[in-house]
Amino acid sequence: MAADVNDLEDLDDDDPRHPHEQIANRLRAAILSRKFQPGDQLPAQNALAARFGVARDTAKKAIKRLEAERLIITRQGAKSYVRAQVERPVELRPHIEGLFSRENVSIDFFGHSGETLVTPLVDALDRVRAGTYAPDTLNIRAIVTDTSSPLAVPTHADTGDDHDEVRTRSDDIVRRSVRHLLHDVREIGDLGLVKSVKIEVRVTRLAPEFKLFILNEEDVFFGFYPVVSRTVTVDSGPIDIFDIMGKDSIMFPFSVNDDESSSGPRFVAQARTWFDSVWTTVARNFK
Repeated sequence: MAADVNDLEDLDDDDPRHPHEQIANRLRAAILSRKFQPGDQLPAQNALAARFGVARDTAKKAIKRLEAERLIITRQGAKSYVRAQVERPVELRPHIEGLFSRENVSIDFFGHSGETLVTPLVDALDRVRAGTYAPDTLNIRAIVTDTSSPLAVPTHADTGDDHDEVRTRSDDIVRRSVRHLLHDVREIGDLGLVKSVKIEVRVTRLAPEFKLFILNEEDVFFGFYPVVSRTVTVDSGPIDIFDIMGKDSIMFPFSVNDDESSSGPRFVAQARTWFDSVWTTVARNFK
């Protein structure tokens, strides 16, 4: 089946990104929101160029970007098709953006501070404010680290012991991220831009070894937190600590729509079960 080029949203004249980046974003969102189904043939480069009023080479660059992300495959004759599944680590931002093109949006998040949820979510919410996206419902559940008690990380690098100032620093990061998240999501509801908005944040003492995103109970993104040694500044001055780094960790995708022979559908089911088990047992309300 051939995907319809008219299903793609117009380019934004106020968007500072190059047209080929915008076209790639439109195609990516169409793929991730299932407007373009696995196996669908993408619109030809000439059709894309005509649709967006750009040179054919610009459309070609957009196609090349999706090839690099392993979202599509180009076969003999320069025809491109949507892959059955994503086979390499991905950036989360375009997947969040694609999610908001649907009527109902749900996000479950487990991680250390929520920073990696806030960053892509802010861009999607900006699109809602601009009128690009208008979902009917938005439901978010987030589980972040309880920093009121000592953890395995962050800790003092020399002794491996808990350090009050280091833990205070970690607590500030978590609270800042959660406040940002709560404010931005609730504002969308207060402005009436989404009919139904619900956001809940809970904390757990489970060690932050990984981060997990569950999008609309269909797509899961999983990434490990590598432990690193680094120097940070606290009130008493610089200190060497063992810490986790989440911003640049590689995210691996799994989907209920992956090929039946893959682990995708089973991983999504287990991720949902695991998240719900933590949410209803050891996680408590954020204060």
